[in-house]
Amino acid sequence: MKQVTRKQSLTSSMGMVTSNHPLASSVGLSILAAGGNAFDAAAGTAFALSVVEPMMVGPFGGGFTNFYIPDKGFFTIDGYVSAPGKASETMYNPIEVDNSPSGMFEVEGKLNQNGYLAVGTPGNLQVWTHLVEKYGKFPLKDVIFPAIQIARNGFQVSDYLSNNIRDNSTELLKHSESSDIYLPNKIVPQKGQIIRNPNFALVLEGISRYGSSYLYDGELGQHVEDEMKKNDGLISLDDLKKQRFFYRDSVSGTYKDYEINSVGPVSSGGICLIQMLNILENFDLEQYSITDSKRIHILSEVFKIVFADRYEYIGDPEYVQIPLDGLISKKYALERSKEINLDRAQSYEFTHKFKLNDSENTTHFNVTDSEGNIVSMTQTINNAFGSKVALKDTGMLLNNCMELFDPNPGMANSIQPFKRCLSSMTPTIITKKSKPYLVLGTPGGRKIFGAVAQALLALINNDLSLQASVEAPRIWTDGGVLELEYEFDSDIKKSLEFLGHEVTSVNRVAGGLNAIMFENDLMVGSACHRADGSPAGLSGGYAMPSKPGDAFRDY
Repeated sequence: MKQVTRKQSLTSSMGMVTSNHPLASSVGLSILAAGGNAFDAAAGTAFALSVVEPMMVGPFGGGFTNFYIPDKGFFTIDGYVSAPGKASETMYNPIEVDNSPSGMFEVEGKLNQNGYLAVGTPGNLQVWTHLVEKYGKFPLKDVIFPAIQIARNGFQVSDYLSNNIRDNSTELLKHSESSDIYLPNKIVPQKGQIIRNPNFALVLEGISRYGSSYLYDGELGQHVEDEMKKNDGLISLDDLKKQRFFYRDSVSGTYKDYEINSVGPVSSGGICLIQMLNILENFDLEQYSITDSKRIHILSEVFKIVFADRYEYIGDPEYVQIPLDGLISKKYALERSKEINLDRAQSYEFTHKFKLNDSENTTHFNVTDSEGNIVSMTQTINNAFGSKVALKDTGMLLNNCMELFDPNPGMANSIQPFKRCLSSMTPTIITKKSKPYLVLGTPGGRKIFGAVAQALLALINNDLSLQASVEAPRIWTDGGVLELEYEFDSDIKKSLEFLGHEVTSVNRVAGGLNAIMFENDLMVGSACHRADGSPAGLSGGYAMPSKPGDAFRDY
């Protein structure tokens, strides 16, 4: 049966890039075509995304990287944002946190969301340059060059970017560098208009010459400190010098015949994904279509259980003792599965909930090459356009990752100097019989691992194509309202309400999921309709070698 999708997948033989912007995917592909490997291409894609998807990602943000090298195995890097050294658990005045209509941490003046006091110490740039310097084939300057050209010459605005600028225009207008770039003449640019960022091109040139030290121990870092002092921010050059990324142990599990390899804490994503799949193994999901209310009910109950455990057990491993082996064990999953009533929605309690916050404004991309390397990266500056501050004379947007901390003192996720907040990022690589099968991930805050699980279930249990799987309608709940994307009809909603769920329809759950599947020595790339995602693939190859004296013949 033909599966109708909004976008189309792409098949290639020598390399694939899937990202949430076609220009960024094409940059990664051009690096592969020029002889670079997946690490060069991943870094090039990241730098390009910081130009063309600026509301989601940039060097002054944080994220997680999951990668595979044949004969060496799986590796994960934690490059998340940390609190500045001068940060404290009483630096904000929280207001009506539990009743926040947005579900976010609210403080007086929204100082943890907008402006310089919302900015945490970034980890992205360190990781991007490290991937090239340690694992890549190209010099850093060649990897960054395409992003420099795009920033200087400009790119066309999409509806997606235009809408994001419109939604954040009030705060962007408060900062001259931000408004000059994204709201010229104080007008929201429309689809097809050109955005240029020449100051950011100069910053990228500085990075191409001096590497990450340009920010963490150099001229750009000193400029950050100077501007922070002028605008009541906290980050110092010393904070930047102390910032580190960490190699973390991968979190691994299985679902049916598939091996799951994902990232561990400080991200909760890998643990929650594996726990969710472990519980779902105890139900016969193959008998249900994706839109069957019984399937949705089972998924929603599993989501609730996983979130109850997430709130209870998972945090920064430097501050919280995490029972990882127990959470991802099959035995524990079986015990939790028995708590689910197939005829009634329930609550699943935990003893001490700590406040959590995750932004949906993130990006994800995957890269594979002809050598068998796989790189999967989820990256963010937190909210759309981060703190809304583009640093003076740099065009570089600053994150607002301080919003990810609980502004209340004495909680597991409260602010402490140099501490990292909990994330839900889930860049995941899946193998079958020890061979690569799938790499995928998505933006979406706390909805990330649920969205990744649903795409995987659609592919494995419902036998959908990769494109149909990443586009398949999603649900989400963390124990409160059950969100259904608009494709689910009113009869499904009524059936779920009859089971005791409080249901609401939403435009989308999580963001632009993209994936690469390995099939018959080929790579299939897909990106869903929830962002400007696009796959870019490399096939063909060089001319066949010939012996001296051979001549071309006509056949």
